[in-house]
Amino acid sequence: MTESSPRVADATAEQNPWPALWALMIGFFMILVDVTIVSIANPSIQASLDASTTQVLWVTSAYLLTYAVPLLITGRLGDRFGPRRLYLIGLVVFTIASFACGIADQLPGSGIANLIAFRAVQGFGAAMMSPQTMAVITRLFPASRRGTAMALWGATAGVASLVGPLLGGFLVDGPGWEWIFFVNVPIGIVAYVMVARLVPALPTHAHEFDWWGVALSAVGMTLLVFGIQEGSSFDWNGWVWACIASGVIVIALFLWSQARHRGEPLLPLALFRDRNFSLANGAIALVGFAVTAQFIPIVYFLQTVRGLTPTESALMSVPTAVASIALSPVAGRLVDRLHPRVLAVPGLLLSGIGLVVYFFLMTPDVPVLWLLVPAALVGIGNSFMWGPISSTATRNLPPRDAGAGSGVYNTTRQVGSVLGSAAIATLMSSRLAAALGDGGAPAMSAEGSGALALPEPLLEPFSTAMAQSLLLPAAVLLVGAVIAAFFVLPDYMADKRTAPAS
Repeated sequence: MTESSPRVADATAEQNPWPALWALMIGFFMILVDVTIVSIANPSIQASLDASTTQVLWVTSAYLLTYAVPLLITGRLGDRFGPRRLYLIGLVVFTIASFACGIADQLPGSGIANLIAFRAVQGFGAAMMSPQTMAVITRLFPASRRGTAMALWGATAGVASLVGPLLGGFLVDGPGWEWIFFVNVPIGIVAYVMVARLVPALPTHAHEFDWWGVALSAVGMTLLVFGIQEGSSFDWNGWVWACIASGVIVIALFLWSQARHRGEPLLPLALFRDRNFSLANGAIALVGFAVTAQFIPIVYFLQTVRGLTPTESALMSVPTAVASIALSPVAGRLVDRLHPRVLAVPGLLLSGIGLVVYFFLMTPDVPVLWLLVPAALVGIGNSFMWGPISSTATRNLPPRDAGAGSGVYNTTRQVGSVLGSAAIATLMSSRLAAALGDGGAPAMSAEGSGALALPEPLLEPFSTAMAQSLLLPAAVLLVGAVIAAFFVLPDYMADKRTAPAS
């Protein structure tokens, strides 16, 4: 059974898979840029729409939540109806929702509420697209060449998370924050044409769908994230803790139901029997957590304390992006030759060290050029962690499980991002309350530029709160390095090393 197209790929050796991969990377890059591009615009959106900090952070969390929850089922849908078809449908949804986000403040009702709602729709479109990229790689590339392709996938994810703030800064200072969403429209159109022309149809596999599992995972994640992110808004009262506890219980029920499912579960726990798959999923969840969490305190510090414009604050991330872009191809060439932990562990540690350096430097009077040093450290680390972790996860997946495996992997990454967004929002509020006293978050006024201004006496405690918040993603990356240290050599590489010399 195949997609309804005359061009069905039934053997990887019969075609060059790289044009298809590059076509998919256009849309994949776009949906990942949208995870971080909003971070640079948060202060401007907050001032423009007269929103609270918590409301603005929901613009990111709503996207991440609706991105993460459906991934398990959209991976299976790609197997059932064809990855190209699901990718193109998701691309259309994402592109239309992007335009709606840009006009959110011109529609009836609350501008911030409209924006959050359309970001949720955007996330659902991204959820249809994301698993299909890894599934196509797994099915078009043989295992011996898959590491290089997956390194490109991982590098795209890493670079997108870094380019987002840079692109966002130029757009916010130029035509306005709305254009961080409008820019997706022409990119989406180009991506659609490229994928329709270059990505082949692939054989499909019949799957049953565990809708009970879908409901449990969606309810559990929503309760958990909502409770964590809104906790400070409700002073961590009993209702908030009940929400969090209910989310944990529902997720536990979901896992129990998956273990007992007699047919084809939504979350195929058998995949986790592969040690590398299990460890890589744990590592990428922590990477998603850290990458999402780290930008928000840095951007608020640069714009609110140092008074930089969105473009200027985005330029502070140039060393991160340049280092990642320059070194990711090097990591890609090495990923099929070296033990994956040789690259992943130093990369995770170096990124964490960069955040610790930020912690020591983030003061109101620090020369801004010094902040380029930790930015470069984070970029170097990023280039050596995304690809090795991604290739390690997918090396041993059989073609039938490509969609399920990529859905699980993308889900764990996005769940980490969701929790990172919620956790950093809570930690920032907590650190601000500790630094500023009972008032908590300070009253900030909008300047002419649309940025937020802070009274002079509050600059030091605000800086301290933002710097302390960065210790959370730094610690998370350290845990990720520990996990990556237990990666084992992939089977085919081990076979090559033990084979007698000819």
